[in-house]
Amino acid sequence: MPNIIDIYEKYYIPEHLQLHMLRVAACAKLILDNWKGESIDKEAIIRVLLLHDMGNIIKIAGEDLESKKTIELRRQYIEKYGEYEHYTNMAIAKKEGLSHKELDILDKKRSRRNEETYQSGSYEVKICTYCDQRVAPDGVRGVKERLEEVRTRYKNKLNSVWSNEEKAKHLIQCAIRD
Repeated sequence: MPNIIDIYEKYYIPEHLQLHMLRVAACAKLILDNWKGESIDKEAIIRVLLLHDMGNIIKIAGEDLESKKTIELRRQYIEKYGEYEHYTNMAIAKKEGLSHKELDILDKKRSRRNEETYQSGSYEVKICTYCDQRVAPDGVRGVKERLEEVRTRYKNKLNSVWSNEEKAKHLIQCAIRD
């Protein structure tokens, strides 16, 4: 994979989104450096996390409309990839050379799939999910605190799993189980 900063610049990823992806990957690196469990694909985990939110400009631009540049970038992303940031994340990750296995991890690590992650035997998915659910826009948080923040932020968003109180509580519970 080329230098990650070059990739971020190629897609005009805002600095705060770059920092989020770098922090999530750093969280995983800390876990991986101390990993004593079964054999896992550590490189795949880092590659996935360095690219996991590349399409989130679609969401961020909706929240931060002050910048005309951001509005135009959002329009271009939607025109090219569609309105759903997850499909954009997947398309860019594929374009940047993530393997089939890495794309599968990226697809499965979403918070809406916390129950599947909990039941899964894949530590790659579990580590990616855990780290992303620990890193808030302003730093590292506890999983429950972070997901409560996500629930609050997206509870009024149409078609969001977080808009369903019962489902949101279940997803949080799945994330914090031992």
